[in-house]
Amino acid sequence: MKIVFIATLGMLTLIQTSLSFAENTNGKNLFLQRCAMCHGADIKGTGPLANKSNPPTPNLTTPAFKKRLNDYPGVIVSSVILRPNGDLIPRTLRENGVKVAPHAWTINDLRDLNQYMSDVISKKR
Repeated sequence: MKIVFIATLGMLTLIQTSLSFAENTNGKNLFLQRCAMCHGADIKGTGPLANKSNPPTPNLTTPAFKKRLNDYPGVIVSSVILRPNGDLIPRTLRENGVKVAPHAWTINDLRDLNQYMSDVISKKR
């Protein structure tokens, strides 16, 4: 996230701007390394493991999911990461021989991933 300082009438004003789509490499890398195997790079549930879970991996570009992501920013992403649908995600990975290295998630990681997904979804109109 960028912090921009603007001098206005002799006063400094602090404006916080969000990362642009192109600058959010952390969110993109996290998604591609940890989520795309099921959700696909297009976030439509088209990854190689998408149909190997029960239920199958959902399409995250639907209007309903987009609304949930906007209504509860960060909650959806962090809840899936911190409690991965009970055993669904770990079991699907295990049953398909996919090993994902542990990751020490930070608040910035969760924010970046949420922002990346929101950006991709809004570009899919």
